[in-house]
Amino acid sequence: MSEAEMTLPEEVKWQGKFIAAKQRGRWEYVGRSRGIRAAVILAIEETADGRHVILVDQFRVPLGKRCIELPAGLVGDHGEDEDASVAALRELEEETGYSAQAMENLGEYYSSPGMVSESFTLFRASGLTKIGDGGGVDDEDIRVHRVSLDALPAFLSQKRDEGYAIDVKMLLMLGVGMVG
Repeated sequence: MSEAEMTLPEEVKWQGKFIAAKQRGRWEYVGRSRGIRAAVILAIEETADGRHVILVDQFRVPLGKRCIELPAGLVGDHGEDEDASVAALRELEEETGYSAQAMENLGEYYSSPGMVSESFTLFRASGLTKIGDGGGVDDEDIRVHRVSLDALPAFLSQKRDEGYAIDVKMLLMLGVGMVG
């Protein structure tokens, strides 16, 4: 599709509570419903025993298996005017049991732009304090992992060998410099 084809109307072929299947010209893609967005949290705990990233894993139906991920959640699911940093703080606590003194906005990113119009805002959490067990809400069954940055490549390799999916955002942690 060319930029000129962007003048064609967007058609919603199907819409559920959270996603919509769309078409513009011959291009089919998926987007979020109701203006919902996502917040992803890079949480690095700095302690006397080193630097640790807080990761989660949960079963992902589209993949048919558990997936290692950065904590994340929906923005606007609790009200259309929700600030993304507020959602990021809430999701970090719900999923991991950590609170953060601050959330630094690292910008907007697109995970699969050829298929999905969804973007996410990446936040770096700082001033972490463990306040609970995490695990998510309702029936999310989220497992929390506190992983040394030095051991992260081996951890991800082990989880892949165990049959886990690895979210593409883990590439950020393997040398792009976001953790410095």
